[in-house]
Amino acid sequence: MKQASKFEKIAARCWNLLNEGKPFTPIFILGTLLLFHVQSWGDLSFWQNGILALLLTVPLFILFFIYDFPLMLRNYLWIPFVVFVVLWPAIHIPLLFFAIGLYFFFTVFFWGTFYYHLRIGTSWMNFTRFWKLVLKNSDSTSGNAQEQLPKILLALSFWHMFYQSLTSANSFRVESLYGPSLFLLGFWLYTFILHRHLFDWKPEMYSTYTHENEKPGDGLSDKVVVIVIDGMRKERFYQANTPFLDKLRKGGTEYTQMETVYPARTVVCFTSMFTGTYPFEHGITSNMVWKLGIKVESIFDSLRKVGKKGRLLGIAHLVDSLGKDVDTVTAVMHNDLADRNIIDRSKKIMKEEDPDLFITQLIGTDQTGHSQGVFYDEYIQKIEEADKLIEEFVGWLDDEGKMKNTTLMICADHGQADGIGGHGHLDEGERFVPFFLWGPHIQSGQVIEDRESLVSVAPTLAHLLGTPFPSHSRGKILEKAFQQSSNEKREQHEENHRFFTGTQ
Repeated sequence: MKQASKFEKIAARCWNLLNEGKPFTPIFILGTLLLFHVQSWGDLSFWQNGILALLLTVPLFILFFIYDFPLMLRNYLWIPFVVFVVLWPAIHIPLLFFAIGLYFFFTVFFWGTFYYHLRIGTSWMNFTRFWKLVLKNSDSTSGNAQEQLPKILLALSFWHMFYQSLTSANSFRVESLYGPSLFLLGFWLYTFILHRHLFDWKPEMYSTYTHENEKPGDGLSDKVVVIVIDGMRKERFYQANTPFLDKLRKGGTEYTQMETVYPARTVVCFTSMFTGTYPFEHGITSNMVWKLGIKVESIFDSLRKVGKKGRLLGIAHLVDSLGKDVDTVTAVMHNDLADRNIIDRSKKIMKEEDPDLFITQLIGTDQTGHSQGVFYDEYIQKIEEADKLIEEFVGWLDDEGKMKNTTLMICADHGQADGIGGHGHLDEGERFVPFFLWGPHIQSGQVIEDRESLVSVAPTLAHLLGTPFPSHSRGKILEKAFQQSSNEKREQHEENHRFFTGTQ
């Protein structure tokens, strides 16, 4: 399987400008204005007045960039637009309808059909399903119609109001800004109150660092293998036919209330898992990484301190966060081949590099959810394919003698709601993820219903491998999963032997 090329890494960053909702909004509005007024490009006054009107609209862009308007809060975006229309009824209907048409062309046809066909091989008829995902979508991507449309319509109307004022007047009058300024001030206050009093569903964060409450262990495992099934929704996993994963889950320790972080975007989640802390501290706040690299230590840094090695095999986006510790895989291939190739590459890394910690990201399930939705058979099929591939990989590790004192950690980085991507704002199906451990030091048949957080992954890995905690780790060691006595360890060792020899 090919690595992601330098071109693909750059292309992925460029695509995130259109994929992530915050940069998309101003880019789309600017593109809409340029396309709608294409006949005026040769008119110098259009550029002068248009740019000035755009500058006067910047406070609105800043507001949209700072505030998320997640889930139900997006419905409140229509109120300012209605107020604007009442106060300034001379809106430009053709411009707004052009923007709506362009938006659905971009999301449904260009993104949902053309892009996904070229990248992962979806059908040329994917648009017949994708439009439903755009309308249902509640996450933080540009394909969230219920959030993006009121933002776009309000910003375009605001720009047009200033543009008309500048082109129809002989000279610009400062007093003409009084009304719009009061509107903007009221909108900012309205937004602040909404987010202060109604945005209350973010996961509770740990306030102290791991090292203040825990002591590093001497190391229980020679190796830890972490398999992240990207975007696997928990109840859909339970509905799927996954005999091998069920065997690991029931033969190890399962955490049924494992919570992801906010925002639940892949690069954010992976970074939080392997640094042990939150976006405000490690610096990665979306898949759009404005400044490459993290601000804190990762579990890979902790491993280096004790002469051990870790590798992560994942998509190009993860390089933006975790840099040289990532072996990349190209995401430009038919989705039916992606996880197969990732497992083959995982075997190659384990054979040639033999890291103490190996993390691999299976992407087929997530990409199916993005392109085709989570409530269709294709999504379940990808989870079932992952089960077979993981069984093959773990069996191969055992044949290679790499499972004698190895702990397996199986999880998702986030779940998925219905809609494009379906993850970011912690809608139904996103927040709690499948999570279980299996190995010679892990208690068998244990189900833990305590609410835990994925930031506990890094300190738990440090405990298992005998490394210091990453510098800013805040998570807890998942100590309830560990064996407590030598008898329990011996019994688990015998159980693991029977697991691989098929004598259970």
